[in-house]
Amino acid sequence: MDDARKIRRTDASGTCPVTRAADGTWQVRGYAEARAVLRADATVQAGLGVETVDKAPAGIRRPVLYRDGPEHREHRRQTARYFTPRRVDEHYRELMADMADRALARLRTDGSAQLSDLSFGMAIGVASAVIGLTESRPGIRRRLERFFPEKFGRPGFTSLSGIYWMGRQIYSWGSIYLADVRPAVRPRRREPRDDLISHLIAEGCTDAEILGECLTFAAAGMVTTREFICVAAWQLFTDEALLDRYLKAEEPERLAVLHELLRLDPAVARLRRRTTADLELPGQVTVPAGEVVELLVDEVNADPRAVGSEPLSACPGRALDAGAGPAVLSFGDGPHRCPGAGIAILETDMFLTRLFALPGIRMATAPRVGFKDEIGGYEIRGLTVTTG
Repeated sequence: MDDARKIRRTDASGTCPVTRAADGTWQVRGYAEARAVLRADATVQAGLGVETVDKAPAGIRRPVLYRDGPEHREHRRQTARYFTPRRVDEHYRELMADMADRALARLRTDGSAQLSDLSFGMAIGVASAVIGLTESRPGIRRRLERFFPEKFGRPGFTSLSGIYWMGRQIYSWGSIYLADVRPAVRPRRREPRDDLISHLIAEGCTDAEILGECLTFAAAGMVTTREFICVAAWQLFTDEALLDRYLKAEEPERLAVLHELLRLDPAVARLRRRTTADLELPGQVTVPAGEVVELLVDEVNADPRAVGSEPLSACPGRALDAGAGPAVLSFGDGPHRCPGAGIAILETDMFLTRLFALPGIRMATAPRVGFKDEIGGYEIRGLTVTTG
């Protein structure tokens, strides 16, 4: 069977839709079962650092990523206007074109660059506009790189390494607050604007709570988009037929190509939920209350019951199970489905169409792949592009 994936996280040897791991975690590989978990009322977020957030003082509001139930749904309802297709088209399309041109300016001048640097500049510019981080002092990329390093250590007070990472974490939080969040919050408290930070201020959020929300959106809107742009470019550089199809296509078909590449290589491939009551899944499987359920998104996205034959091949526009989106579960599903899915795909297309339009563009060095085990994410580094 043809396997077009660039990212190999597991041997994908499991065939049962739901299994129990040795540590007691329920692992889900089937699409119908995974969607049922994500849409269930009897689950809450697990993983993604939620255990640390649970230790915060009761008076501090959690970022939306860590909330569930009516409070979460109401927040999503109120902020949905920032992510509608019409708003993306009317408010962000021109911005994306400008950000892509800025990100590629260095490549045009120097003739060579690291794609991870170029794509990060694009992702930061677009997400900052959506969030409202538009008064940042110089160096936001450096601050974000420090906050989201390639390798994380475990903060603590029982070892020199733990103390180092604790200090680094506190410093990173403080630098982003002082250089990015506070400069954005101050003018919006005086005169609200049409962005996420202004909405949070209107809700009565403190500066610390706004910082938490901004970092959550930075992780989702900047870091994961950066990686997907890189892996999509890698796919197109190494598949001449697919690249030719992409470059000749109109926008809807180009977006279909990108959705299919994201289906194959989801930027976040591990989602966790904890059951709050017995949960019935398709196939007469019952997950008891209080259990952790892990969704293996890369394997879910290759479930032939949902995506048809040859699930590991790149086939844009393939027939999918009723209700499945073109990227299947790469953007999640249910209440926590990624609100910025349309933004991420469109900005990727805006960047890549301009990248591949550069005369003589080629991949000079293949990338190395690193992993973020806690989310099953990947990091693409070392992919050098040149125009010579």
